[in-house]
Amino acid sequence: MDKELRDKFITLWEKYFDGAELPITLYYTDEEGHAELVLPGSVSRCLIGALAHVRRGRSLCLDAESIGCFGGRRYLGFAEEIMPGFEYFLSHGIPGKLEGERYKKSPELVKELMQNAPVFKAPSKYAVFKRWDQLEESDDPEVVIFFARPDVVSGLFALAGFDRSDINGVYSPFGAGCSSIVQYPYLEIDSEQPRAIVGMFDVSARPYVKRDEISFATPMKKFVTMIGNMDESFLITKAWGKVKRRIAKK
Repeated sequence: MDKELRDKFITLWEKYFDGAELPITLYYTDEEGHAELVLPGSVSRCLIGALAHVRRGRSLCLDAESIGCFGGRRYLGFAEEIMPGFEYFLSHGIPGKLEGERYKKSPELVKELMQNAPVFKAPSKYAVFKRWDQLEESDDPEVVIFFARPDVVSGLFALAGFDRSDINGVYSPFGAGCSSIVQYPYLEIDSEQPRAIVGMFDVSARPYVKRDEISFATPMKKFVTMIGNMDESFLITKAWGKVKRRIAKK
């Protein structure tokens, strides 16, 4: 990680988003020692809950054994299989056997959804999560993840589209909370025009974030251009100044 870029963003973040939480980052590696390896059962079964530690500054390294949730393993790319009866789990369940989450009307819809869903395989053994200010030269962040209130996300949303002529520089696909911060932004890395992802609309994951927080995740290469555009964007206008003051008050 370029420390100059790291520190530059921290300065700009304080300038334009004073009081807002710094993002966390994700990258994959086969090397040990980049962060504390999470032992099975030592953190929340839900990845979003486990990342609360990272948001507070505790860097974590996860492998396939670290994650207790079927979805978490799948959306981090450590497993392709899904839980038995998933089509019923995501829909109306099986009376007396399996409670359904009722996110889809029928098992048939779930099956169709899964047929069309992208497949993501982790490129390396470990997934490393670090807060931005904890990054060192040996780190190579691939995805940048914000947990933020709508005022902050509005600024990130506008900045993501600042240098694009299309209307889809940011999108919000259906999926688990962890898919919106890992799988979908990671799949954008090799895109010619990578998009950012707004998420955390998964009802099951909502208890692990504050009631007024959503997520914004973007590939690192797109984030670098966002940083470069900050000083010439809407962030220098009076309109943003009004929003910035409200962010600072929070």
